[in-house]
Amino acid sequence: MPHFHKRPKIALVGAGQIGGIMALLCAQKQLGDIVLLDIPRMEGQAKGKALDISEGRAIDGYDAEIIGTSNYDDVAGADVVIVTAGVPRKPGMSRDDLIGINLSIVKDVGSNLKRVCPDAFVIVITNPLDAMVYAMQQVTGFPTNKVCGMAGVLDSARLRYFLADALDVSVANVQALTLGGHGDTMVPVLSSAAVGGVPITELIDSDTLDAIMKRTRKAGGEIVGLLGNGSAFFSPAAAAVQMAASYLHDDKAVLPAAAHLNGEYGYNGFYLGVPTVIGAGGIEKVLEVPLNAGEKDALDTSAAAVQKLVGSLDI
Repeated sequence: MPHFHKRPKIALVGAGQIGGIMALLCAQKQLGDIVLLDIPRMEGQAKGKALDISEGRAIDGYDAEIIGTSNYDDVAGADVVIVTAGVPRKPGMSRDDLIGINLSIVKDVGSNLKRVCPDAFVIVITNPLDAMVYAMQQVTGFPTNKVCGMAGVLDSARLRYFLADALDVSVANVQALTLGGHGDTMVPVLSSAAVGGVPITELIDSDTLDAIMKRTRKAGGEIVGLLGNGSAFFSPAAAAVQMAASYLHDDKAVLPAAAHLNGEYGYNGFYLGVPTVIGAGGIEKVLEVPLNAGEKDALDTSAAAVQKLVGSLDI
C-alpha cells in the first residue's frame, strides 16, 4: 500500500493582487495545498482566482488543491499563513497613513488564526508592516519566532536590482541588504554590499550610490505612482513565497525579515527588518551584520520611528 504524504497547507488571507499571485506561485512551486481567503463580500474573487489557477494545473503540471473561501474554518490546521489583508496605498499616501484601518483588519485576522491554526508560521505583508506584525503577534499570542513580516526580502531585492542594472551584471551576483523599518527610514547597507566579492563602493561612485539608496527607499511609492491604483504585487508576492518555502522545506535560507528583537542591534521588544535564518523553527536566528557609524545612526532613527508607531497602537 503506497504511503501518501499529506501536502502542507498554505492559507493566503486577502485575495487581492498579491494574494492571487502568491496562490499561483505556491501552486507552480508545488509548496502545498492553498486556501485563498477574503471577506464575504469578496468571496467571489477568492473563488474565481482559485478556479482560474486550478484550471491551469494541466498546463503547468502542478497538483495542488486550491480553494477560495470566506470561512476561516477552511484555514484550520494551516502550516503557513501569509496575510496581505488590508487597504493598499493610494498615490501621495505613506504606509503609516494606513495604520488605523489596517489595525482593525489585523486584529480580526489574528483572532481567527488563533482559533483555527495555532501552530502556523505567520508572515505579515499588511502595511505599515513593522507595526502590523507586532500587532499580529500580540493578538494571536503565537511565539515570536512563528510570526514575522515580509519587507526585507523585497526591499533588498529592489536594491540588488538597481545595483545590478547600474553595473549591467547579473542580479544573482549582487549581495546587498536593507535593514530597519519598511518605509522611508529603511537602511540600505552599502558597507557590506558586493558584486562577486568586490565591494560595491569600488565599483560605483558615491553620487550614483546615493541615488540608488534614495530610489530603493521610495521604490514602492514609485510603483504606486505609476500604477495610479494600487501598489506593487508581483515582487511582494514572490518575496513572501520565498520565505514560506524556506520554512516548509527547512532551507535555513538567510533572508531579511521583520523579526522580533531581543537585544540584537541594541533593540528589544518590537519587530524590525534584520537578516534572519528561516527554517522549520520559523525565525531560527537573527544575524547581526557589521554596520558603519552612519548606518547604525540611520538604523537607530528607523527603529525609533517603528517604536513610535508601535506605541500608538491600540491593541
